[in-house]
Amino acid sequence: MKFSVASIAFVQMVEARNSLSKTPPMGWMSWEIFRCSVNCARNPDGCISETLYKSQADAMAANGWLDAGYNSVHMDDCWEQKSPSRDPVTNKLVGDPDRFPSGMKALGDYYHSKGIQYALYTAESDTTCGGYPGSKNNEKLDALTFAEWGVDYMKVDGCGGPEYYDSGYEAMGIALEESGRPIEYSCSWPAYINGGNETVQQATFIKMINYGCNGWRNWHDIQCNWRSLGSIIDHWGMYGASLQPFAGPGHWHDMDMLLIGSLSGGHDGGHVGERCVSLVEEQTQMAIWAISASPLIMGNDMRHVAKDSMEILLNEHAIAVSQDPLGQMGIRLTGDTSAQIWARKMENGDVAVVLYNRDDAAAGAADIAVQFDITGINLYTDVDVFDIWGKQSAGTFTKEYTAKAVPSHGTAFLRLSAAQAVIV
Repeated sequence: MKFSVASIAFVQMVEARNSLSKTPPMGWMSWEIFRCSVNCARNPDGCISETLYKSQADAMAANGWLDAGYNSVHMDDCWEQKSPSRDPVTNKLVGDPDRFPSGMKALGDYYHSKGIQYALYTAESDTTCGGYPGSKNNEKLDALTFAEWGVDYMKVDGCGGPEYYDSGYEAMGIALEESGRPIEYSCSWPAYINGGNETVQQATFIKMINYGCNGWRNWHDIQCNWRSLGSIIDHWGMYGASLQPFAGPGHWHDMDMLLIGSLSGGHDGGHVGERCVSLVEEQTQMAIWAISASPLIMGNDMRHVAKDSMEILLNEHAIAVSQDPLGQMGIRLTGDTSAQIWARKMENGDVAVVLYNRDDAAAGAADIAVQFDITGINLYTDVDVFDIWGKQSAGTFTKEYTAKAVPSHGTAFLRLSAAQAVIV
């Protein structure tokens, strides 16, 4: 299939306020699998507790994740003590003493002893989305508390009235900056305003960058199914041109957690049930997230990841696209068609390309061609095509390349390089 498309080009990216998150963060987060499971008597292996997070950190350190770049364990909602909501003497947030008996600083020390970053969660509202104490009007105290605990990354949700978000996210950004510790700052503000219309979010993106946000959630939470995953891909495809100028070193659009290796029964222990999406669809998520310069935050149970899912997550060529230091977000070059071309400029002049078959028909495999002139690759020479999924060269081509029989919901993931002249 061939298309009428626009050529990819360099864009002017907005300057970050701080020196953190030079490339999209990589790590693991608890929400997709474990949600707000707090009954440890019923679910000892999957409740929100220091036991769960230590076991995930152990798996991260033992199974090659750190070497690949996945270096943070993200604790999401429901870690706090509910009653009283704050320490009656200091007014500080407190971890639930039954589920975190060693305390929140001790957990951070455990992560750090393994070379893992400590990522935590709060909200710019009276309570979090799970009904636990939030940080509204307590930003300075909470930021100092997080710094005392050794936190390296804060996800700050929005679970109340959006009228507070502007001042609240600004206050938290200042507080984190003044805490005395470099703490990456992930904001959820855009996901709660403007109904997901990214064409009117530019002022919000600029504010967040100025407030020190190193990334932000734009749209709906991902769920354990293709319908959810596919809708996020469609959203980024539709709004790529509006999003691209505001992504870059220090500030990233967050497409939400990776479903790769996630199972549908995760809430009851993390390692039962069917895959959330097929293996082909897992590849597609990895490819589109890498092209789009989204954080790569796994939402699986790292203690129980299938080998074939692990191979996708640890694919060094896919990770190299994600972590390319140029930091230019890729976009969809075609329209909302059943076969799509996505592309991203690399620092060394290469171009990463995803050929995505959006067709929902199970038998809808398609040949998808990319004409090199639309990608911005140097056209004074032939082009070397590297197959990222196959981890091998696909050959050298002139003008275009065709991926054969790309399956429904699947991708060909490529890296294009100007062919080197052979001296004889």
